[in-house]
Order: sequence, then C-alpha cells, then structure tokens
Amino acid sequence: MNKKLMRLGFGGFALAAALAVGPVVAQEPVTVTWFVGLGAGGQPEQIEAQNAVVEAFNASQSDIVLEIQIVDNEVAYDTLSTLIASGAAGGGQAPDIIGPVGNDGSNAFAGNYLDLTPIIESTGYDLSQFDPAAVESFRQVDGALVGLPFATFPSFLYFRPGLFDEAGLNYPPQEYGAPYVMPDGTEVEWNMETLREVGMMLTVDANGNDATMEEFDPEAVEQWGFVSQWNEPRGHSTLFGASSVVDENGDAQLPQAWTDAFNWFYNGIWEDHFIPNAAQGGSDLLAAGNAFSSGRVAMGATHLWYTCCVGETNDWDIAALPSHNGVVTAKLHGDSFRILNSTDAPEAAFEVLTYLIGEASPTLLAVYGGMPVNEADQPAFFAGLDERFTQGVNWDVAVASLAFADSPNHEYSMPNYLKAKDRIGAFQTLYESTPGLDIDAELALLVSDLQSIFDEVDG
Repeated sequence: MNKKLMRLGFGGFALAAALAVGPVVAQEPVTVTWFVGLGAGGQPEQIEAQNAVVEAFNASQSDIVLEIQIVDNEVAYDTLSTLIASGAAGGGQAPDIIGPVGNDGSNAFAGNYLDLTPIIESTGYDLSQFDPAAVESFRQVDGALVGLPFATFPSFLYFRPGLFDEAGLNYPPQEYGAPYVMPDGTEVEWNMETLREVGMMLTVDANGNDATMEEFDPEAVEQWGFVSQWNEPRGHSTLFGASSVVDENGDAQLPQAWTDAFNWFYNGIWEDHFIPNAAQGGSDLLAAGNAFSSGRVAMGATHLWYTCCVGETNDWDIAALPSHNGVVTAKLHGDSFRILNSTDAPEAAFEVLTYLIGEASPTLLAVYGGMPVNEADQPAFFAGLDERFTQGVNWDVAVASLAFADSPNHEYSMPNYLKAKDRIGAFQTLYESTPGLDIDAELALLVSDLQSIFDEVDG
C-alpha cells in the first residue's frame, strides 16, 4: 500500500476510488411522449385537464419528462401510422403511450402494443385492485396483456324533459323492465316500436304539427324525436341485439340485427321523419352534427362520455334503453392507455401509465365522462358530475346499463380493419343521405364488399 493511502486510512480507499472514477454526472431524465387523439381528449375542457395532469406529473419528480401530443381525431389514425412507421425506420418519432383509447381506436394498430406482463411482475404492481374480468378483457389471444382497466362508458338514453312536457308525454322509464305509460294511461313495453311511436309524437314541423299528423311537413322539421348520437353502424345495430359482421371463420355475414336495425333507421329517417337525415343533422339548426346538444332532439342514444358535449342547457336526464324482441342491449365502451412496443423506455412509460390510471384518474375521468372501473370510486365520480349538472341526473340508470352490455362488443376487430370500417362508414353515409333506397339490397352489397376486403388480407 502506498504511503499516501496509508495516511488516509481505510476511508482513503473510497476517496481514491472516487477520485479515480472522476466527477459524478447527473443522469438525464427520460422523455415519455403521450399521444392523444384516437378517442377522447380533443375537447377544450379535456385538453386543459390533460395539460394540468402532465404539469403535475413533471412537478412531482425529476426522472421522467412527460410530453403530450394532442392530434385531432379526424387525422389521428394517419398521424399515428406515420409516427409508428418513422420509428420503425429508425427515426424514433413514435410515441411511447397512446390513449385514452378503446377497442375501436386500438384495433388498427394491433401488434404494436407492449406486453405489460413482465413489467407488472418485476415491479409488483397490484392487479388485485381491479376486477379480474376487467383485466382479462385486455389480454390478447397470444396471452399478452396490452392494457389495464381505466374507464368504462355505459350507454343509455339521454332525453329532454322540457320537450316531453311540451308534448304532454310521459318520460321514458328510468328503470330497466319498467313499461312506458302512453298519453291515455295504458302501459306498453318500452321497446323499439314504442320509441318510434313516441319519437314521432315528439317530431314537430314549423307549424306545430307532429309526425303522426296528416298536416305534418317533413320539409320543415324543427324538432326531432330521436338520434343515435355520434355512433356508427356497428353501434347503431346494437339496439337490435349484439352481433358481428364477421363470422367464426373470419368471413363476412349479415346478422339479423343489422337487417332489423337498418330497416328501422332508414324508415325512421325517410318515411317517419323522426330521425334527422345527414343534411339535417349537419345543419346549424342541429349544432352542426352535435344534434342532441342543440335542444331540438328529444331523445339521444349514446354513452356516458357524451357528458363532455351535451350542451349548455341542463334540461336533460337519462333513461333506460328500449328492448327488441324482449332483449335490452346497452353497448359498452371502455378506454385505457397502451404502451407501444417500440418504446425505448418501457419502465418509465409504465410509470406514466400507472399514474394516468391511478393518481391522475379522478381529473381525467371527470372530463372524459368515464365511470371508474372500481366500484368504490364511483360515488365520488358521480358526485363530481352532479356539481356540473345540477338538475339531478338519475345516474343509477348508467350503472344499471352495465348489466346489458353487448357481447360481442360492437367495436370488434375485422380483417383489413380500417378499409372494412371505411366501407361500413360509406354505407352509413348512403342510408343517411339517400331517399328511395332498397336497404336490404344495400346490406347484401355491403356484405359482399366486406368479404372482398377481408379476402385482401390473404390475397
């Protein structure tokens, strides 16, 4: 041992080692990018809350810098596709986390998600806080767990009591299984035929005639009875039962629910006139596409997330969805966040993901309109909604709707997903815009076209 180290004693070894290594350099924080746009997150109130969540996370620690990228929903698919492709090509621009996103938004990017199982095991993250079935809903057929429960969005019927009062009609039932009471006091099943009848009585032209009257002018409608708010055909069809256009062999099929649904919707638009057509729905009279928020639609079927955009007036409540052939189907949405498997920082991304579904969830759920998966958190969530909507909404309807969730879920995957979805969207544009169609023939053509689209995957 040299004399200098002898004079320093045992502690000198540590000092000498430190001197040999040189000065300690502080580690640069890891940047995690959060991509928003495939689902909720684009409304002003949501953007403000998301930015606040990011600021709070960054202020809470110094190891991770969370950055948010908010993209308009109309271009989110294309934008994310480009970012993923650039990352795969070595550009490194793909985000680390995407969300909130449900099945529909995530289906197009299947195969790009990180299996969370190894990180959950290594960190000891507690899955017992969730219902096991809720966790398993994120497990793929290959066993990979690509998400964790965050928010659930049951569907139900929004209605405007003021418009019912003006028409002298009883409100739709707020309990599943309860009848509807007609103006003459008779009780009838609350089903799709009753909704049609009531919807026509709530559809009014410029002269005050409703759609059941001979004098009614369908060219001068100023108030409509019903709209399926911000839904696409797979969602529309659930009012007539849960189904899929993909059979067990991966081929296209025409479920009976689709035949029933689109004859009903088509007649509702073009013969009974209680559902707005595409031109009416996109007009300023109906808030340029947000029809129920205009105050000129009496009933709207959609999800809990619609509390984001229901309009400034609080003249609304919620009610049970009607049955079809004795069966109620209340389509269900569920959102969470997913980590892309291209991330360079999986552990940091997982820390952010658990923050978003944990500490940040009360803030995010409030603006997304998402009901907490954990029952213990639901009373506080609805209390927060009551602070915004002071009219006394019967939130029990939302909770009860979970018992009627669609299975299979309407946001099912399809071969050649985006192209198949575009073809279904073209069918929706057609029947909402074109009078005089043979709707059964158009459905047959749709299935034929879908089969060709599906076959392209194997071609």
